Amino acid sequence: MVISRYVVLGLLGLSLLALAVTGSPIYSRLSYLWALLLVGSWIWSVLALREIQLERGATTHRAQVGQVLEERFVIQNNGRLPRLWLEVHDQSTLPGSQGSRVLTLLKGRQRRSYLVSTRLVQRGVFSLGPTVLASGDPFGLFTVSRTLPPDGSLLVYPMLVDVRNFASPAGLLSGGEALRRRTHQVTPNAATVRDYAPGDSLSRIHWVSTARRERLMVKEFELDPLAEVWIIVDAARAVQSALPYSHSDAAVASPQRPLPEVTLPPSTEEYAVSIAASLGQYFLRRGRAVGLVSYGQAQLPDVLPPERGGRQLGKILESMALLRAEGELPISALVMAQARHLPRGSTVILITPSTHGDVASAVDHLLRFGLRPVAVLLDAVSFGGSSGTEALATAIAGLGVPVCQVAKGVDLSVALSLESSMIGTGAQWN
Repeated sequence: MVISRYVVLGLLGLSLLALAVTGSPIYSRLSYLWALLLVGSWIWSVLALREIQLERGATTHRAQVGQVLEERFVIQNNGRLPRLWLEVHDQSTLPGSQGSRVLTLLKGRQRRSYLVSTRLVQRGVFSLGPTVLASGDPFGLFTVSRTLPPDGSLLVYPMLVDVRNFASPAGLLSGGEALRRRTHQVTPNAATVRDYAPGDSLSRIHWVSTARRERLMVKEFELDPLAEVWIIVDAARAVQSALPYSHSDAAVASPQRPLPEVTLPPSTEEYAVSIAASLGQYFLRRGRAVGLVSYGQAQLPDVLPPERGGRQLGKILESMALLRAEGELPISALVMAQARHLPRGSTVILITPSTHGDVASAVDHLLRFGLRPVAVLLDAVSFGGSSGTEALATAIAGLGVPVCQVAKGVDLSVALSLESSMIGTGAQWN
């Protein structure tokens, strides 16, 4: 039973007043009782969290939307005295985190642990903590707490879909165009070797040639002989739209309650992020070098240079996990600023919910620079935004550029696959 210490203080005051008025020994004993209760409870609460240790560990610090994160909480009582009750308050920013518990009768030298499973339903970075330990005396007169710092953070990647056959611009062979140009960047293609010059990185030294010629020789690289793929994500705040949404239940599966399917929130930002990540995975699996450009919350262009392989996929997923559509630069201005830096023959995929005619102008600008654009237009009306996607798609298709329209609720795996995209499924290729 929890008793307020102010009630006990009031009883102590009344007992002392009655003792002073009547002088009866019973009020003297009651005064001692209330005083001992207060002092004893205070001492008990002071010792309640001493020699209590909590360890919190996650199975991973990088996961993906839809997966289940498991965390283990271990509470160790290193003292000899038992703890009648102990509260663990999980203050993690992870949605659906259910690490809070109430433990009773933790004996001396006893160790307890429990496992917490959380369904990941939102991309981003989340702190695993802080964790607050709370306890007190048996009567609840005094409570104490101790805050433990976060045990690292969790990076949740966006949802990926399996794209089977994405469009290639007309006239572009599957192998791309040869681009035999020297570059200061380190690429998978080493062209030749030359003498070491001051400022060259030690990682570029070619040790076989150095041993053969008895002087330091460094590798020179050239651009990827296949046409690069650049994905440009529109993260301008002004063109985004979203419908009201609440995340699905994050409880773990059980025989009585299976895991619900995790779906994308009805937001153009979330759809754009998932599409960009999925297309990056699609082209990397086919051996292409993929780069990424966005302009989000940092108010600076976020440019990820094109590379191949799984490491590049990890960079793309991390960039998309952290992207927030809070930029001020429209995609037309972003395209015109970046087009001059892209090699001729590169495929440029524009992902935007914008309905402005400037997008068609940006596509035409890419064509004049010898680039091969593909437009992925998010149907703003289906997300609660303004109309005009159909007219913009028609204008871009008139330039001979492939256009994919994606509406809210469509299966992205179907929508992004050329062979399966039909009118009436929420996606259309023009």
